[in-house]
Amino acid sequence: MTTKAILSVLFFFLVYIFLIICGIGITVLAAIGGIAIIAAKPTFITIMIGAGLLCMGILVLIFLFKFMFVKHKVDRSHLIEITREDEPRLFAFIDEIVNVVETDFPKKVYLSSDVNACVFYDSTFWSMFLPIKKNLQIGVGLVNSVSEIELKAILAHEFGHFSQKSMKVGSYVYNVNQIIHNMLYDNDSYNSIAQSWGSVNGYFAFFTALAVKIVGGIQWILQQVYNVVNISYHALSRQMEFHADAVAASVTGSKPLITSLLRLDLADHSFTTVLDYYGKKISDSITTENLYSQQSFVMNFIAVNSNLKVENDLPQLTPEFLSRFNKSKLVIENKWGTHPSTEDRIKELERLNLDVINENNALAIGLFNDGVALQNKFTNKVFSSVTYTNNVVFHNNEEFVKEYKKDFFANSFDVIYNKYYDSKNPEILDFNSLTHESAKKDLKDLFSNNAVDLIYSTISLENDINTLKQIAGGNFEIKSFSYDGHKFFAKNAQELINELELDLKKSKEEIIENDKQIYLYFLELAKNQNKDIELKELYKKIFELDKSYDERIDFYIKMMNASEFIYRTCPVETINQNMKLLKKEEEKFRKQIEKLLEDNVYRPVITVEMRVSFNKYLSEEWVYFNGNQYLEEVLQLLTESLVNYQFVISRTFFETKKELLDYQVQLLNHE
Repeated sequence: MTTKAILSVLFFFLVYIFLIICGIGITVLAAIGGIAIIAAKPTFITIMIGAGLLCMGILVLIFLFKFMFVKHKVDRSHLIEITREDEPRLFAFIDEIVNVVETDFPKKVYLSSDVNACVFYDSTFWSMFLPIKKNLQIGVGLVNSVSEIELKAILAHEFGHFSQKSMKVGSYVYNVNQIIHNMLYDNDSYNSIAQSWGSVNGYFAFFTALAVKIVGGIQWILQQVYNVVNISYHALSRQMEFHADAVAASVTGSKPLITSLLRLDLADHSFTTVLDYYGKKISDSITTENLYSQQSFVMNFIAVNSNLKVENDLPQLTPEFLSRFNKSKLVIENKWGTHPSTEDRIKELERLNLDVINENNALAIGLFNDGVALQNKFTNKVFSSVTYTNNVVFHNNEEFVKEYKKDFFANSFDVIYNKYYDSKNPEILDFNSLTHESAKKDLKDLFSNNAVDLIYSTISLENDINTLKQIAGGNFEIKSFSYDGHKFFAKNAQELINELELDLKKSKEEIIENDKQIYLYFLELAKNQNKDIELKELYKKIFELDKSYDERIDFYIKMMNASEFIYRTCPVETINQNMKLLKKEEEKFRKQIEKLLEDNVYRPVITVEMRVSFNKYLSEEWVYFNGNQYLEEVLQLLTESLVNYQFVISRTFFETKKELLDYQVQLLNHE
């Protein structure tokens, strides 16, 4: 893989040298041709033609060499460098790993706020030829989510990269990508030069346009080269990850890296949840002194509510738990992925099956002199750029826990459902056909793990079929894929689709039958309590919303698609054309908002602020573009209306669904 990656980089330089030679050749020929034309008949027209030819050649050369004059600044304001004097125990911990792996100590060690650890280096044009000293970055959110031996495994993985000579290839690829990216996308200053030269007169405009055409051809060639270079390097990068995992397993055994890999998504989700919570509190000038204690609470709370073990104050996730919600059997090689999947990494670590060495399950935050002070420091750094309008109020953990739990239970369904309804709605039933039937299953069977697995298997099956249809239609440029461990060629995708659609039909029939049994079970409870009419009304309410949901959301999707151009740089003519299309969709969208405001079903979800915003939006035909610039304030009103519309539709549906499910729980509890 290293050889392929190096050859692809050499291929780029050969192509680039060829383009330079061609560029110089074009410039020389243009200069000779221009001089010859002027010498043959020195008039204003020939002088302009000659100068225009020279201008064309120079513009091509400027394009080919402009990347050399670009400076790349790396923003490290989010990082804090630490030294051996600051954190002696952590550095001794790193020393131990470095000695075992037999690699160099990092040039510098940085801390960040997030749930991550990585190796990085300052890559310049010269770093392709000179030795690279690598830096280590450790996230406080990561340290807060792992044990000492798990952190040792993670850092040993990173030092595994230190020991890889193939890391040097990354520097080559980085610089190749910088060059190509500059030529493909960083062209504002170049376009400005071309426009100013082209505006001199008609002759210059013609040759400038010719230069732009030539540059377009060069860009197309570079795009193809980019694909060759990066596909080769990404394949190498995936192999480097497996190799670094093997290094980590040799230091700590296989298990610590497996358990940390399984937990990291939950740790990152928990950290993001806390950040989002305080992001919504900015308008109230509420923040916290320590994000990380609350990250730990969320992580463990979710684990307990998902029936996961918590040992040493850390959730213990399993591969089975992670795969519970993704039952896909379709595997397509991702040529653009730089990392193998977590599932593949775990399988390889399990295959190595190395015994745990010197297990220490103490929390990794204990490696720092004062972990709480460090957490407070990074919490302050995270919120340092936020401007609060009033005196800041700090939420303590108790206040956060109280609000988080309240929000969690308001946005989740009772545990008796075992996540059966998390990704599906009650199936629309014909009550009349069920009049004389009675339930044949009990509660345990209705929401068993098998019943829930059937839901997620069906969802994955639908997704797999949709992807296979893309393959059959030629939208994926692949020759083969795997399904359920068997290899298939792309040309045979339709045959597999036909088989899977039969399986899907059977699965859906089983789900509908189970939903009938659920309805009959709770109807029997309701009849015993003289509440069958109320239960039926709640079912009718959710069925009616379900029937109209897709249609209402479709207006939102069409508006989002129609307004997408606003967030791209477009010529004025394109903007004006797209505005006409947007206005056609907006006319239908406005009518939907009017219906929404009049419908009592949605009234409980529409706040006073939303109603005011909707009414302002409906009050007149707004103009979003005045001929040379967008009107930001009016665009904000449009965006607000779109967001509020989608929220009202979705939230109303969720609360109606929750109302039904909570009512069934009440029936059960009363019984």
